[in-house]
Amino acid sequence: MINVLFLCTGNSARSILAESLLNEMGRGRFTAFSAGSQPKGEPHPHALRLLERLGHPVTDLHSKNWESFARPEAPVLDIVITVCDNAAGEACPVWPGNPASGHWGIADPAAVRGSDQDMRLAFLEAYAQLADRIGSFVAAPIETMTADDVKRRLAEIGDRCRIPGAA
Repeated sequence: MINVLFLCTGNSARSILAESLLNEMGRGRFTAFSAGSQPKGEPHPHALRLLERLGHPVTDLHSKNWESFARPEAPVLDIVITVCDNAAGEACPVWPGNPASGHWGIADPAAVRGSDQDMRLAFLEAYAQLADRIGSFVAAPIETMTADDVKRRLAEIGDRCRIPGAA
């Protein structure tokens, strides 16, 4: 199993969506986790409703601090992916094992102001962008790649899948 940690600031939307997606799409090859530098304490309700509506399990999803993955008893991380610009620019903890890392900027759906419909669309767009990137990621032969190759692949996926207006 390849352990992947998705990071964002609040760990309530993008990183939660990514954790759920990779655990589903990469079943048998990957174990996904998510965390934030300033966790909100719980996943955003729109994120949970979207995941439930699309058939993803949500019972194990919760908002947590990224420092919990830097502790000796934490799972050994193979890959760390930031999914928002705030987390990409922050000083991350030192991860045991020196995992490969990458950044996939996704606009924050929780920052959208407007109607309930506007919020649902923003979360659906973030989900679609993450699903596209994670689909490309799981299609790669990660198990046979070097850490440098993985890092390059993560950058290629982030660049190729960048959508105008996204972070």
